[in-house]
Amino acid sequence: MTNTIHSIAASAIPSGAAVQNNHISALKFITCGSVDDGKSTLIGRLLVDSKSVLQDHLAGVQRAGETDLALLTDGLSAEREQGITIDVAYRYFATETRKFIIGDAPGHEQYTRNMVTAASSADAAVVLVDATKLDWENPQLTLLPQTRRHSLLVHLLRVHSLVFAVNKLDAVAHPERAWQHISAALARFAQQAGIAVRATVPVSALKGWNVVDAHPGWCGYEGPSLLQILELLPNTPADTGLPLAFPVQWVEKFSSSADTTQGRRVFWGRVAAGHVAAGTPVQVFPSGQTATVAQVLDHARRPIGVDAGQSAGIVLDREVDVSRGDWIVAAPTQAAPAEDDFDTPATVPAWPGRRELHTTVAWMDNEPLVAGRVYWALHGHRWVKAKVKRVVHRLDINTLAEEDASQLEPNAIGHVELLLQEPLPTAPFGQARVLGSLILVDTASHATAGAVLVN
Repeated sequence: MTNTIHSIAASAIPSGAAVQNNHISALKFITCGSVDDGKSTLIGRLLVDSKSVLQDHLAGVQRAGETDLALLTDGLSAEREQGITIDVAYRYFATETRKFIIGDAPGHEQYTRNMVTAASSADAAVVLVDATKLDWENPQLTLLPQTRRHSLLVHLLRVHSLVFAVNKLDAVAHPERAWQHISAALARFAQQAGIAVRATVPVSALKGWNVVDAHPGWCGYEGPSLLQILELLPNTPADTGLPLAFPVQWVEKFSSSADTTQGRRVFWGRVAAGHVAAGTPVQVFPSGQTATVAQVLDHARRPIGVDAGQSAGIVLDREVDVSRGDWIVAAPTQAAPAEDDFDTPATVPAWPGRRELHTTVAWMDNEPLVAGRVYWALHGHRWVKAKVKRVVHRLDINTLAEEDASQLEPNAIGHVELLLQEPLPTAPFGQARVLGSLILVDTASHATAGAVLVN
């Protein structure tokens, strides 16, 4: 064991090949599924077998002389006491071809909100299926509710790639037969739900089979290992094909500059949609003032155009009142003239402000969501008050079927109408992820109460 620990510690130092691939975008993925499906153990196996665990960390997760892989991610004392994952734990590792950010999402139904939070920003999701909990000898077996629930939620949140990993096949009497029946059941479920599945792979997180290294022939499976599949998954594409939308996070002043031919402030933030470059005509939301971009800086303060998903500093061609929380968006375009329409506006805003929103809400607060309650809504970096106008439906998170409801209980998901105190430049989440998402915050406790997707 000592030699193994020293070997792992030595290999944890980034290799030359890994350094050479630093330019490749990291894949952010989550693991989800039912309780005790082996999610934390799978992540521990990925970290250990990819030699991403340092000596002192590995020595700290020994239990009765054996390495408990689940302890590598279950960091809260309550998690270690109860042997379950409660909060989302993030871990980072890299192989010679790619970097990864892993989110270990809890499997308990009562922590569904934590899973939704992790999935909202993930590029991919690995849904674990515990073979020992299923009637694997039955060709028409039924999947566990949490497998269906998490798969549907991942689909609802537009996570770009979904991979099923069938775990603990080493613990059943006939692994090949169990793999055939379970993989067929997963395929039937995915087809019925309209879910595109990138891959389904049999794994043993405990033994390390098909996790980092392939185990050819096991269960009759000859495909790539889970890590090899993850290395080839695409990142979620940025919304570069849309009009510019830029939430201002920070205003940098250099008013002592003698150059008065352009604005003397840099507006920093991350481009939410589109592309920004010098010469781009823009409009400030909510003031409506227009200007032209004089200069764009990247994260290293180099003058260059910046696409959605990247941080940028924008200098305008003149002094305009812009504060943290404002949006810099593409300038309005000329409206198409209509001979018989006297009400056509002269210009059409790229991202019009809206006060009434039809949304899907994942409710996280312990107090139910009811009509009439007022919350703070955070959109980009802008805070406005939001009133719950109506709870339209509650979604059955096993089937996504709509049910009549007057309130949303903790961990429930439903369709809700919101009325904002001020308009916001929102868009459907299916069109633009940043513009189409908000969070609701309790005005008294300041606790995050709900995650909102604009429909």
